[in-house]
Amino acid sequence: MAALLALLSSGLWGSADFLGGMASRRLPPVAVVAWSQAVGLCAVTTAAAVSGGLEAPGAWTGWSMLAGAAGAAGLVAFYTALSTGTMGVVSPLAALGVVVPVAGGLAAGDQPRALQVLGMVLGGAGAIAAGVPELSGRTLRSAEARSVLFALTAGFFFGVALLAIQRGADSSPLMTMVGMRLTSVLAFAAVGLAVRSHGGVGRRDLPVILAIGVMDVSANLVFAVASTRGMDSVVAVLGALYPVVTVVLGAVVLRERILPVQRVGVVVALGGVALLAAS
Repeated sequence: MAALLALLSSGLWGSADFLGGMASRRLPPVAVVAWSQAVGLCAVTTAAAVSGGLEAPGAWTGWSMLAGAAGAAGLVAFYTALSTGTMGVVSPLAALGVVVPVAGGLAAGDQPRALQVLGMVLGGAGAIAAGVPELSGRTLRSAEARSVLFALTAGFFFGVALLAIQRGADSSPLMTMVGMRLTSVLAFAAVGLAVRSHGGVGRRDLPVILAIGVMDVSANLVFAVASTRGMDSVVAVLGALYPVVTVVLGAVVLRERILPVQRVGVVVALGGVALLAAS
């Protein structure tokens, strides 16, 4: 069950990233993040209220605040990278941040079996191979170099956010999401309103912003639940396979080219998933 939930979170993240990248090509990335985070806060708070899951501050509080701050910073950097770079390159580079929660899981006592270790290696390597090879053999233009830098920065913050989500979920997955979104919304409220006053998000942009916000917070919640049912290191790798989804959507919708080695990367990543699921 943990593997399936982690894969579901990966699919939701990959789809949200694709839509966020598209939106950031016509809107300020900070506006996309601010408003989609507000949508996510409304969605998860409503879910908590309806389910009776609202709780007083507890052990999840500090972790949720860290996850909110790191996640919001990561999304701004990520959408900025996507606004100028190729999705098939930016997304896998950002996925390198999975090293942070994997290391955290191992440090906390995770002891994956040999097949799980192999699956983790194949999954991570495949996700990276799906995009990084496109950078080799050519000189980066300034815009491309900038997108690579932002993608790596996003990866670090995403890794911190995932680790914080896992730790907060040990206390309450749902309230960790509420606290995470509340933190990010408060942090970006003033910025979001300022951007809105300068021609930011309009009515025609609301459907995609709603979709991004709901998918992103749903991915976070599903990932948090998965972390309570399986080893943090394994769940982190499965959740970090979202670049495969983004690469495929970029190729199908935007006609971005996929090199042969990238196709191999997708297959390798899927092989890693199969090993993790089987073990």
